[in-house]
Amino acid sequence: MNQVAGIFGFGTLPVKVVNPDGRFRVISTKPMPGDRWVDLLVKADCRVEICTASKTILSNADIIKLIGDKCDGVIGQLTEDWGEELFGALDKAGGHAFSNMAVGYNNVDVPAATKHRISVGNTPGVLTETTAELASALTLAAARRVVEADVFMRAGKYDGWLPTMFVGNLLKGQTVGIIGAGRIGTAYARMMVEGHKMNVIYYDLYQSKRLESFVSAYGDFLKTQGEEPVHWRRAASVEDVLKVAHVVSLHPVLDKTTFHLMNRDRLNLMKKDAILINASRGPVVDEVALVEHLRANPMFRAGLDVFEDEPKMKPGLKDLPNVVVVPHIASASQWTRAGMATLAACNVAGKLLRYPVWHNPNDVLPFVDDSRNPPPACPSIVNAKELGLPTLKSSL
Repeated sequence: MNQVAGIFGFGTLPVKVVNPDGRFRVISTKPMPGDRWVDLLVKADCRVEICTASKTILSNADIIKLIGDKCDGVIGQLTEDWGEELFGALDKAGGHAFSNMAVGYNNVDVPAATKHRISVGNTPGVLTETTAELASALTLAAARRVVEADVFMRAGKYDGWLPTMFVGNLLKGQTVGIIGAGRIGTAYARMMVEGHKMNVIYYDLYQSKRLESFVSAYGDFLKTQGEEPVHWRRAASVEDVLKVAHVVSLHPVLDKTTFHLMNRDRLNLMKKDAILINASRGPVVDEVALVEHLRANPMFRAGLDVFEDEPKMKPGLKDLPNVVVVPHIASASQWTRAGMATLAACNVAGKLLRYPVWHNPNDVLPFVDDSRNPPPACPSIVNAKELGLPTLKSSL
């Protein structure tokens, strides 16, 4: 049982302190789900300070106040701008461990962290199924116009069944396009294929043998049941996917090559009644172009979990009935969010205890399974090679 010292104030920022006599001072810029992450830090002899401020996003000035004159490590959030200013402040305070509570780290200037000899952790492997489920939910909601119908019912407008009321898209037998067939893209494809018997076309820089093998095996199974088999095809370009698919789900990383990947020209390549899903990163889509496209094509639909200027939406988007919008909740299952917190804590604690880096960052069960103690390793450090950190060669 960890010891809670109470709530203290750093200027206008309230902070909950756990294990006040711990050897290492670790800051969490937000409260995180579950208790295990705190317990693991306390076990590593950390004084844990959790900012409990109600404001959604802390400014750099806020975070620098939290870091103070002495800080060994920080767990931060994807809404924060971790660049030279913050890493410089952490370095000056004697810190050398940081972890994003996210698999993505486009909000982190990794070279700046490396310059200051600060490790950058992330939380891969734990978000896959949850994010894919949310992308699937957005797909179904958009295809069957669930949100429109819900608003209609709540407004008391339903007077009786009509043949043309809220007619949407049948997914069975159509083609789903995957842009980025990594872990999440492949999991989403599996759900759409097995759940709705959709064919798959995908674009990725690398061949997704796992996706291909699953679709082929499921197609063979359908044939044994006397049903039409499903098929897959690897496209040569993004454009090839957009021209063919009835549903397109975006799962790329965000970098210079994928910023505004979906622009006006590419949106115009899609079918007029297609569905676009984005549960990756907001700037992958040119949101202004998407608003224009949705207005011009009322049968075109979109499902968005992320936004270009998050937390804001581009003007006009919220008024469109043919888009489903949710507030970045793709990873919002209790198991996943608690697992992310645990991985972030293990990244920081492991670095402070001079542990090596785990041999496989996608093999997270040894860290997030409550029934066992986590391995003596950092789950995932993205600049481990640059910092010359050793790797734990075998699983335990």
